[in-house]
Amino acid sequence: EIPYLIHSLTQGSSDIQKQVLDTYFMPNCAFLHPFCRVDSLADILVSNIGIVNSRWLIWMIYRWYRFLSPRTVLEVHSAVLDHGQNILYVQVSQVFSVWFIPFYNAHVHLVTMLHLTRSPYDHKYYICKQEDHYQLNEVVKFFWPYGNVVLTLWQFMITFFCVMGSLIFAHQES
Repeated sequence: EIPYLIHSLTQGSSDIQKQVLDTYFMPNCAFLHPFCRVDSLADILVSNIGIVNSRWLIWMIYRWYRFLSPRTVLEVHSAVLDHGQNILYVQVSQVFSVWFIPFYNAHVHLVTMLHLTRSPYDHKYYICKQEDHYQLNEVVKFFWPYGNVVLTLWQFMITFFCVMGSLIFAHQES
C-alpha cells in the first residue's frame, strides 16, 4: 500500500489526494519537510472554508506540490517498519519538474519517516506524522541548478581540512 499512497499523494488528482489523506492519516497529523511544516492541529471552523485541521493543511501542501510539478516521476525503493517505534522508513527518489522552469528537473533522493499510531476504534494503524529527510545536496537541487556540485566540492574541501587538522594538531592522542 505504501507505493500507492505515495504515488497518489504526489501524482494524484486533488480528490485522490484528499481520499488518501482521509484514509491513511490522522486528522491531527503533523508534517515536516525542509521547506514547510504543519504541527498537529485539531479541528477549527474557518468561515468560507469549513473545518480546518492539520490533515487539511497537508492536503493544501500536496495540492500546491502537484500544481508546481504536474509531471513528477517518483519511485519507492524500499519500506522498512521499525516495530518497536512504529515508524515506517521509506526510501524514495523523484524527479521534480516545475512547470514554469523549462528544461530543468530536480532528481532528488529522500527518506520519509511515517510515524504510525493505532486507532482505538478500529485498531488499524494510521499516519500521525510524516517527516521528509533530504541531504543538503538534495535540497539545493530544488532551487539552485548544479548547486549540488558546488556543495559536493565544498564537502570534499572541508573533508581535506579535517584530515589536515587531524594530522597537524591531533597527532599527540594516538
